Amino acid sequence: MGSLSYDTLFAFTLASVLIELTPGPNMAYLALVAASQGRRPGYAAVSGVALGLALIGIAAALGVAALVSASNAAYEGLRWAGVLYLLWLAWDGWRGAGNEAAQFAPLGSSNWRYFRRGLITNLLNPKAAVFYIAVLPTFLAARSDALREVFVLTAIYVFVATAIHLAIVTAAGAAHRFFEDPRRALILGRVLSLALAAVAVWFAVKTAR
Repeated sequence: MGSLSYDTLFAFTLASVLIELTPGPNMAYLALVAASQGRRPGYAAVSGVALGLALIGIAAALGVAALVSASNAAYEGLRWAGVLYLLWLAWDGWRGAGNEAAQFAPLGSSNWRYFRRGLITNLLNPKAAVFYIAVLPTFLAARSDALREVFVLTAIYVFVATAIHLAIVTAAGAAHRFFEDPRRALILGRVLSLALAAVAVWFAVKTAR
């Protein structure tokens, strides 16, 4: 595929899989949505996450992500905005846990807010930007064709991430009938919300410079 060898593509794909299997904000949030709200909202959130990852990849290719990484103020502002947004999502999940009206989106209803939340979660994730400017460039082969290679590797990463996220939502959504009981739904929603809050704290620590 151009100047990228098949060995390089395989190594990058494997690295992307391992990185995405590491617990993080996306995994926690998608599991919360799918288990408490159902698969449809979960898939909508996956679409938002995928778009967010693609946009950050494009921004990295154009040099925007590098500028954010180079500016400590911009990086810290983005990092803390992401942490606070995750905490807000955890609080919103805790507050709505067990609320029967919010358990499952009815057929044909709009899942726009879940798409939007998935998108914002990633746009406020400096860790994703760091991946594109610190990890991805190590797989580039020809600097003369670097822009094309960045787009190819970005497409691979987004594909891998989306496949894993779809699997998470499908698995978590499979248990939703068990939690149709209000009491179980309340317990699940609050446990997952606490887990998401813990991920937010972990995210704040891990992305600190």
